[in-house]
Amino acid sequence: MATQTLSQKKVAILVADGFEQAELTEPKQALDEAGAQTHIVSPNSDTVQGWQHYDKGDNFPVDVTLDSANPDDYDALLLPGGVANPDQLRMNEKAVQFIQAFFAASKPVAAICHAPWTLIEADVVKGRKVTSWPSLKTDLKNAGAQWVDQEVVVDNGLITSRRPHDIPAFNRAIVEAFATGLQEDQPLASVS
Repeated sequence: MATQTLSQKKVAILVADGFEQAELTEPKQALDEAGAQTHIVSPNSDTVQGWQHYDKGDNFPVDVTLDSANPDDYDALLLPGGVANPDQLRMNEKAVQFIQAFFAASKPVAAICHAPWTLIEADVVKGRKVTSWPSLKTDLKNAGAQWVDQEVVVDNGLITSRRPHDIPAFNRAIVEAFATGLQEDQPLASVS
């Protein structure tokens, strides 16, 4: 990855307690190394709790509370997975509206593992090709998405991936898509 590919880009990382830690830390590191300015945005005010599969992980400082976060301040959005994190976010009206704002502005959005649950709640997956943790397959199909079993899928600025094992491919795809600032009418070639 080029060192400053994302220079001048600001990326919001939206999480609640219970996110899969590697799905935040590894993409955040890749984005930071590419020159992006990343902010952890959360409904929490001070820290947010990561998980490493079934065990509690580390606490991370919240850079911007969801209440004070403005989607217009960001060029792209990253949604880490984990089971508890997206389940909480999809029940938070402000979180859903925050996500919808990125789609309304045709800004790139990346979601890994269970994070597409929030995309379903935001009503932004209909007609899109996506992947996710396998247990979300039926939910995504019922929401009108075309679900495929691939390590990463890029569909007009929406980047999805299945699991922590796929993070290297996910990171390459998000750096590329976030660098282009992809608009909906400018399809990006799918990364396989």
